[in-house]
Amino acid sequence: MAIYRFRISFEEFDDIHRDIEIRSVQTFEHLHLAIQESIGFDASKPSSFFMSNDNWKKGQEIVYSRPEGNHAGGKLLMKDSHLCDFIADPHQKIYYVFDAPSQWTFFIELFKIFPDSVPGKKYPVCVKVHGEAPKQHNVIEPPKGVIDPDFIDEEIFTEVLIEEGEGESEDIDTGSEVSAEFTEEVDEEEYDNIEESADEEGEKE
Repeated sequence: MAIYRFRISFEEFDDIHRDIEIRSVQTFEHLHLAIQESIGFDASKPSSFFMSNDNWKKGQEIVYSRPEGNHAGGKLLMKDSHLCDFIADPHQKIYYVFDAPSQWTFFIELFKIFPDSVPGKKYPVCVKVHGEAPKQHNVIEPPKGVIDPDFIDEEIFTEVLIEEGEGESEDIDTGSEVSAEFTEEVDEEEYDNIEESADEEGEKE
């Protein structure tokens, strides 16, 4: 039983790649899961292999899963497709698209074939890791000084809203307890002085 060694490279990151060995009789689903494990991505996302020529021109598409009820389009399923049935070139190239909305694309190239497996070795297996894989999902940091809403303390947030609203005229209720307390807190002596000044102004007039 032959063993294929593939090199998987990120299309946008030339310096990051993985070498994976896999039995020729294993499926594209085995290869798909091995790739995702080697780079730490979520393998459940939609993905496709495209058999390619030397110029990376896409040919037969092999998909991880079809939309429910869709059996058309000539697309094959990874779990039903064995590698040995599609490898026609000792340097076979395969274009791999993963999680299409995020546009993750990879170049896969067969660069070595071993005539037999190593006894006791589990396949598929990642035999070489070169470079740290990027994060599958970009984490957007909140702007400096802006509180991340996921970590807002509701009590503090409520207090801030109250403080911000204290200066707005529409929030002042002249019949409210706040107004009553404010009246009671006025300095009586100061109030008398204001009243006397008003009387004096009246007499002058």
